[in-house]
Amino acid sequence: MRTIQTAPSQAKVSESNRSRILHHLFRNGISSRAQISKALGLTPAAITKITARLLDAGIIEETGDIEGDKNRRSIGLRLDESLFHFIGVKFARSLVQIGVFDLAGTCIVLRDLPTVTNDTIPTTIRLVHARVTALIAADSRIVAVGMAVPGPYLRTIGRTVLVSSMRAWREVNFLSEFKHAFSVPVFIEQDARAGALANYLFDRGSSCANLAYYLIGEGVGLGVIDNGALVNGMMGAATELGHISIDIHGRPCECGNVGCLERYCSAVVIHEAIVSRDLVPDARQLGHAEACNALFQLADTGDARARLMVEEIGRYAGFGCVTIINGYNPERIVIGDIVAQGGQRLLHSIREIVDEHVTPALRDSTTIALSTLHSDAVVCGAAAVAIIYFLDHPSMFFDVSAASSSPDVPKRQHNQ
Repeated sequence: MRTIQTAPSQAKVSESNRSRILHHLFRNGISSRAQISKALGLTPAAITKITARLLDAGIIEETGDIEGDKNRRSIGLRLDESLFHFIGVKFARSLVQIGVFDLAGTCIVLRDLPTVTNDTIPTTIRLVHARVTALIAADSRIVAVGMAVPGPYLRTIGRTVLVSSMRAWREVNFLSEFKHAFSVPVFIEQDARAGALANYLFDRGSSCANLAYYLIGEGVGLGVIDNGALVNGMMGAATELGHISIDIHGRPCECGNVGCLERYCSAVVIHEAIVSRDLVPDARQLGHAEACNALFQLADTGDARARLMVEEIGRYAGFGCVTIINGYNPERIVIGDIVAQGGQRLLHSIREIVDEHVTPALRDSTTIALSTLHSDAVVCGAAAVAIIYFLDHPSMFFDVSAASSSPDVPKRQHNQ
């Protein structure tokens, strides 16, 4: 059957070109119209028309004269990173964080909510509503909210279908709760994919278009960016690394599988092992992150049992890297969240497993590193989810349909 190709509408073409300009300025900083025209392959006339509307809407601004090609003076354009703020909300099992970030991913505010239990999830949801509403009311620069939730998250339905050890999270429909709850748009993504976006957008030192974010926290997750695009799957539940078996005769998992990676190196399982091995005093009274950090600190002091346990965790995590490399062939794997605090000792054990079990051609072309982001990659990544939508779809946030008198403050489009 012959497929009939339809041309994109003019509105879609215009939005695409606006987005390309914003992405260019986000990545490259101050640029002249001529430099943007050359980089994007658009005519000078088209650049002039599009940037005029972006300037009028208050999305970009002129910076004054800069040196252009052939020593000609040109007027620079830029995205003011401080002008737009984004809220990021991280939903882990027992931890919910809310942060405010600017366009560069710089954290302005970061707060932890009270520790969550199965019984307090409804209270936590109400508290998120109240805190986010208050932040938006207090800061006119906030243009969107991003949320990162545990996977496997079915984005069209709005539910996480499995949250090991915290079953009540499965009853929350994040779309129903939050999609139209605030005066600015809300965007929801699986937590590890949000972490991948954070590293893609804000780790300017790597500029890697093929990367994997390996989340090892209260759960184990994976976000993969392939040639600049997230790997999603049909329902948004792809790359669920935590429920890939590393032992077909192994420990049973709540998902129905056995030997799931999450049952060997998640912070929840590590906490259980710390208690059973009596490694940390009063570990039963600690939170998962506190128990893991106590273990890592103990290992750093030279405690033999603690060091052996960190190395054991690293070996299990290493088999996750083997799967990531063989399944997705990323250029870079970034390890983040609670267990990444195990540091170089953990990383050394991970690399040993990769060296033993991955073919040299793939192994040598893959960099494995701990996250270097200043903020937690998932809460920062939640904001990154919103930032991507802002850069991809500026007309969702501002009136760019036609030039008008320039406002002192950019017009914020509100959710209906």
